[in-house]
Amino acid sequence: VLSEARRRRFARREVLFHEGDPGDTLHLIDKGRVAIRITTPLEDGAIVGEVGRGDVVGEMAILEEGGRRGATVMALEATETLSIERGQLLELRRRYPAVDLFIFDVLMANIRRVNVALMEALFVPVERRVVRRLLSLVEVYAREEVDDVEVTLTQDDLASLAGTSRATVNRVLRQAEEAGAV
Repeated sequence: VLSEARRRRFARREVLFHEGDPGDTLHLIDKGRVAIRITTPLEDGAIVGEVGRGDVVGEMAILEEGGRRGATVMALEATETLSIERGQLLELRRRYPAVDLFIFDVLMANIRRVNVALMEALFVPVERRVVRRLLSLVEVYAREEVDDVEVTLTQDDLASLAGTSRATVNRVLRQAEEAGAV
């Protein structure tokens, strides 16, 4: 798979692909982080996930003939991906049946991630969701041997990830700051 892939570089805030675009490539993230943003039924934009090195985006649309992107994916920082076009992937699947196992593993990991997010959205209080999202982002953005961690997402982005409003995120962050946690 890697020998067939093409290295692509994206600057911070550059879009890998837009919601509704043809699903002609998938991207294996080699460096950096990307945000996955959808349009809600009320026509609002919401970040539903962010992934990084070792993760794959674009796998669902590429598997379906004529598939369209279900989300916009944007680089949160300088990002490099290894991209594979649909025709290449189909040929790899034909020649190497183990590629299907790779695709299956990617899809299962995404289903698990979505299930966890759904359970949290339904059963975890909003303040706890905000703190959990922030803690998971700190782990993602932490650099070795650095005491201070800078998370480059906005309060709106954090609100989208936690399924709440920016005002709620602001309140939770102020409380955390007053407690000396941030």
